[in-house]
Amino acid sequence: MQSIPVDTARLGVLRCAIAPEAKLSNHETQEVKRDREGNPVYTVAVTVRQDGRRISVIEIAVSGVPKGIEEGQIVRVTGLTAFVWSMGERHGVSFRAEAITPVPAAPAQGKGGGA
Repeated sequence: MQSIPVDTARLGVLRCAIAPEAKLSNHETQEVKRDREGNPVYTVAVTVRQDGRRISVIEIAVSGVPKGIEEGQIVRVTGLTAFVWSMGERHGVSFRAEAITPVPAAPAQGKGGGA
């Protein structure tokens, strides 16, 4: 599987579309997938807005529970890598990140309020 580093600075605004969910390795038993170190793997759906109105949604896998991520929130994705895969007639691209963290909201700028 070929891995491709992704420059997130070129992706525009990244926003959480679906809050973190545990990635299942077995849907029948509800067993959660684990990475090589034994940490649970979570998936976060993120919208990518690159140019004007065009928006794409990508699902990003990350080890451990991403803390403080809520739907609609702007997020920072660290160490994003794309993996090109194929299985028989099926093929696609999957994404994995080192971390997904919330971007703190900018404080509201009050109008007036001066002395």
